[in-house]
Amino acid sequence: CLPNPKTVRDWAKGSGWRSKSDRQDALMLAQYGSEKQPAPQDELPPHVRELDDLLRRRTDIEQVRQSENNRLKGYQQRPHPSQPVIQSLERSIASLDAELTALEQAIKELVNGNLELKQRVRQLRTVPGVGTRIALPLLVILYRWQARTQGQGSAKGLVAFLGLDPQTFQSGTSVYKRATISRMGDGHIRSLLYMGALGGIRGDNPLRIFYQRLVGRNKAKRLALVASARKILVWAWAVFHSNSNFDSSLFAPSPA
Repeated sequence: CLPNPKTVRDWAKGSGWRSKSDRQDALMLAQYGSEKQPAPQDELPPHVRELDDLLRRRTDIEQVRQSENNRLKGYQQRPHPSQPVIQSLERSIASLDAELTALEQAIKELVNGNLELKQRVRQLRTVPGVGTRIALPLLVILYRWQARTQGQGSAKGLVAFLGLDPQTFQSGTSVYKRATISRMGDGHIRSLLYMGALGGIRGDNPLRIFYQRLVGRNKAKRLALVASARKILVWAWAVFHSNSNFDSSLFAPSPA
């Protein structure tokens, strides 16, 4: 079982654990397991684990490349930049580009060489808002949620797992804050879903109808986009769970 580290740490603080050491952590985790009895989870299939590793590595390289590119642009704006430094940064960026190309090729070969992955990706691509950039990371998350819940997970639980569930803050009649999402899960996937919503609402599809309905009820556009990202996730789980393509007649937008 792999519980959310923040959840365990918050529980430890609430239970009075103040010190932190290897021994204390081991005792704390043993007590957490004894009291909470978290459900066991299955392992990811080997091909999904490999895909997950490749995607994580690609993200790491992209972040490093962006940092190097920012350094190069900032350095070039100096009054008297050193050419050797510029050449060093350019070589570094070229090397990272080559790594990204190799990773993209490895990802492509893995997906095309596995019929299950290829079919699952094709099915997810039928969901409004799911494009080439989001399909593979989203597929890994869906597999992970299935393994985590031993195939018994729900769409509502998946929404909470990724931190897209609403979080209220209210006490009595005097303490009240506007509800936000919990942000308890993978921030990278939430960002991809949000970008997917931005693109999805521009097409002629149920997601655009859902978004326009919320905006028409005087909901803030940003709130409507977050709700649209959540809707993409719910639809994706339904498609994954049923092992079928998206059917707009079955997944028509429901009132918010």
